[in-house]
Amino acid sequence: MAEAGRPGHGPLAGVRVVELAGIGPGPFAAMLLADLGADVVRVDRPGGPGLAINPEYDITNRSKRSVIVDLKTEDGPSHVLDLVERADVLVEGYRPGVAERLGVGPEACHARNPALVYGRMTGWGQEGPLAQRAGHDIAYIALTGTLGMIGAPGEPPAVPANLVGDYAGGSLYLVVGVLAALHHARATGTGQVVDAAIVDGAAHLSAMIHGMLAAGGWQDRRGANLLDGGCPYYGTYETADGRYMAVGALEQQFYDEFVTLLGIRELAGARKDLARWEELREEVAARFRTRTRDEWTAVFEGSDACVAPVLSLREAPAHPHLAARGTFVDHGGITQPAPAPRFSLTPTAVRGGPAQPGADTADVARDWGLPHLMKDGD
Repeated sequence: MAEAGRPGHGPLAGVRVVELAGIGPGPFAAMLLADLGADVVRVDRPGGPGLAINPEYDITNRSKRSVIVDLKTEDGPSHVLDLVERADVLVEGYRPGVAERLGVGPEACHARNPALVYGRMTGWGQEGPLAQRAGHDIAYIALTGTLGMIGAPGEPPAVPANLVGDYAGGSLYLVVGVLAALHHARATGTGQVVDAAIVDGAAHLSAMIHGMLAAGGWQDRRGANLLDGGCPYYGTYETADGRYMAVGALEQQFYDEFVTLLGIRELAGARKDLARWEELREEVAARFRTRTRDEWTAVFEGSDACVAPVLSLREAPAHPHLAARGTFVDHGGITQPAPAPRFSLTPTAVRGGPAQPGADTADVARDWGLPHLMKDGD
């Protein structure tokens, strides 16, 4: 591990995290803690989790260390509790009650370490009629109204990968909760349970939209509003080569620059005239179809028209701005997003590749003072 204060160590240097292996938002949350400098030990189960990709490419396990513990054996829970006794945070993503049945629930953990922050990541939450039901991102955001907001009118809602539910509504809220509870624990010596439910986080993300809905500034249907593609100067348009440009020229000064560079200055007055929005949309679409994406990128280069090319995942790292900032990095032969956000005094970096199940047992046993882990991990 890097020494405290060294570049790449991060502001959570010295924080110890135990992650009970799972899939999706739990590992991503633990990755973010590792990115920030925490010493994250992932407790993998024999045989690995479901939906597994090749561990060598599972970036959500970067900068972590892994030990293997079978929680269904007689000694398994005690090994995890030994880690918990030396940890600041635990992250688990089981269904409600499972950790308790395995002997590593909040009560057992707090008996060993009263200051522990116990982070629970689920889709439906620890309580409620659906708490025991299975689910995935798409179902969680469906119930919160967020999925129903996304997409074109008259077409099925568009699926935003698993970014809105698992990672934005789940992982990021878990990390916010864990860090807040850690602050409280360090001030008081008392830990607590953080119940991070994807349905809660995804609903919370739509706070501004609910305000606009209450004020009459948002229609409860897709493709009819300022920020959901209903507005002709906030959306995406196909170019001559079958690619796309993204337009977000909301403010008057940006809109004026947009219509000027696009060559439709005569339609500048249609901005506030809802009756002319369809006419404006058709003309904008027609203009964009006259040139390729790269040609339009050159037209809007250096302007404040708020127009950008829609890049693919493989194209994005090479964009000059992202390349200049180092938004993506290459580590171990894998191009991946760099840790975020950035810190002036405690900079972060990818400190290691994806943890391989059980590969770090000896190091963890030494660093955490648990020699018996070696016997269990062999």
